[in-house]
Amino acid sequence: MADRKTELIKAGPLRIAQAQMPVITDPIACRDYLEEAAAKVAGQKTQFLLLPEMFCCPYDTASFPEYAEEEGGPVYTLCSETARKYGIYLSAGTIPERDSRGRIYNTAYVFNPKGRQIAKHRKMHLFDIQIQGGQHFRESDVLSAGDSVTVFDTIFGTFGLAVCFDIRFPELFRLMALKGARAVFVPAAFNMTTGPGHWELLFRSQALNNQLFTIGTAPARNPSASYVSWGHSIVAGPWGNVINQMDAEEDFRITEIDLEETRRAREQIPALSGRRTDIYSLTEK
Repeated sequence: MADRKTELIKAGPLRIAQAQMPVITDPIACRDYLEEAAAKVAGQKTQFLLLPEMFCCPYDTASFPEYAEEEGGPVYTLCSETARKYGIYLSAGTIPERDSRGRIYNTAYVFNPKGRQIAKHRKMHLFDIQIQGGQHFRESDVLSAGDSVTVFDTIFGTFGLAVCFDIRFPELFRLMALKGARAVFVPAAFNMTTGPGHWELLFRSQALNNQLFTIGTAPARNPSASYVSWGHSIVAGPWGNVINQMDAEEDFRITEIDLEETRRAREQIPALSGRRTDIYSLTEK
């Protein structure tokens, strides 16, 4: 995990690239895509590259066991080496992870510019929904749930990490904010039922309520897939504003943010410091 003594650099604009990429299951094609994206990031003086949820595996419960790998497996190694080669932070979307007991998780990793893993988050809230006339999906048929609130340090400050359905749980995002997160990376794949009504609303509300940046990176929409992604990768700011948002198709965008905005928002509207902890509290077990 992250070294809590990481030395911070002087605050200033931070450039974050989001790759709204198609799901790529072929190892060589995936390597080539990441190489091209990372080279573009490094060449444009951008510090972070963010990938979508399950960027290397079809979002389907039948596919998770087929594509699952242990930590340190081929896709993990590709992401670590890409971060090191290009000297960037890489938030490697999510990868189906198999542990030593055979359990499978929807797992997000972050690597620093030396290729070292500095964060790992196993999706805590599994996507089990049954919408009348709409989407039916049960991750728990195959996946196990994570049990950690994940924050990590970089030379730019502290970030949080969550996965897709996690964004619907305000307690998780408040805990990350209380642990010092000023931005939260959320690899996610909302669908055509929940995406139109909830995607932007959830990212804006979590950003506003916790006075931080929420950054959601989704796969590009593929109408022929068994699970069709809403797309619309997004960056929302601590005032609840949308700073950047893509459409549905494959895209690659760089957004410049200033993490000091979180401090300014919290000073002007004391939504965190004004909590009545003498009456209520939120704790992590």
